[in-house]
Amino acid sequence: MVELNWTVGTIDDLDAIAEYIGRDSLKYARIQVQKIRDKTRILPTMPHAGKRVRELDDESIRELLEG
Repeated sequence: MVELNWTVGTIDDLDAIAEYIGRDSLKYARIQVQKIRDKTRILPTMPHAGKRVRELDDESIRELLEG
């Protein structure tokens, strides 16, 4: 099992996404943030889910796309 680390930058990005969507709809901002958080829940048991981040050239760093 792997450990999932949310960096300060990642949390700031998630807050920025919520703020941006929240300008039009707080409801949909909450839904989108929840979708992102839900998607990451597979990572501790499926660490190779998603695609490798090419520019980092590190097999252990992956990205998942949502929305």
